Amino acid sequence: MLRNLLNNIIFQSVFLMTTLILMGIFIPNWLVFVVTKAIAYGLVGLGIITLMRGGLVSFGQGFVFGIGGYSAGLLGVHAGLTDAILLLFISFIVTGLVGLIIAPLLARYRDIFFAMLSLAFSMVLYGILIKIDAIGGSDGFVLPESTYFGIKPTTDYADYVLYVVSILVAGFVSILLRYYYNSTPGLIALAVRENELRVEYLGSSAFKVAVLNFTIAAGLGGMGGALNGIALGHIDPEFTYWTTSGEFVFISILAGYLSVPAVFLAALLLELVRSFSGRYFPDTWQLILGVFLILSIIFIPSGIGSFFKNFFDTFSKNKKS
Repeated sequence: MLRNLLNNIIFQSVFLMTTLILMGIFIPNWLVFVVTKAIAYGLVGLGIITLMRGGLVSFGQGFVFGIGGYSAGLLGVHAGLTDAILLLFISFIVTGLVGLIIAPLLARYRDIFFAMLSLAFSMVLYGILIKIDAIGGSDGFVLPESTYFGIKPTTDYADYVLYVVSILVAGFVSILLRYYYNSTPGLIALAVRENELRVEYLGSSAFKVAVLNFTIAAGLGGMGGALNGIALGHIDPEFTYWTTSGEFVFISILAGYLSVPAVFLAALLLELVRSFSGRYFPDTWQLILGVFLILSIIFIPSGIGSFFKNFFDTFSKNKKS
């Protein structure tokens, strides 16, 4: 049963990735950039979704988002490491280790205490970064142009190559996460969300589940930060600011925890609303974003992922009948 589910997930993911890569040839460059940035934010959102499945919400994912971005940027500037794929992998490992270190502290708390403590880590890092002039202070610094397996694409194709890489990375991560969500630890996380005390009585550890989920969320947050920094070509302390973390929470609430692809769709909607509102309503785009979130919570409280789940459930029933 699990093998058939995994095979279906892999088939669907490969089909979707192929479609998006081919679409990238025809869509305008500005949309290629928007989708790439949305994937970066979606990776961070996936981390929060992983936490939400265990009943936790982090308001401070800007902490690992910033660490991932600065790790990629500093390696590029001072170590001459410009391979985008390697930088994404290193950022995932670095922030995953950081998450593993602080997770035992955070995992002792629940609800608003967990959320605010994670936010505190993010704001402490923000305060440190703006004071360190050696890495640009409040202005940040520019990243060198990226290469891919030692090959530097031309200016005309650089955005598209990064777009393809981001889709492949997002697809690979989505497959692994979907498999994790259907594994024993992933299902225990859902049980912890519903009744933590009963899970403890049955012999599982809610603490270990929280540590594991936060470590995964930290690694994904760092990878998203590195991808965002590479796409922008610039890193600054705003990566760690509380408003940035709020955008990740917005994506997670809009997507819900029922579907992985919904997270990237929610991130794309955020970027599109931000882009068009910022262009046509530059002084009120935050208001539009807030109204959009309120309407989403009222009319689709389970997130847009519920539409995906209902569709696939209906499809499976029809297929069996």
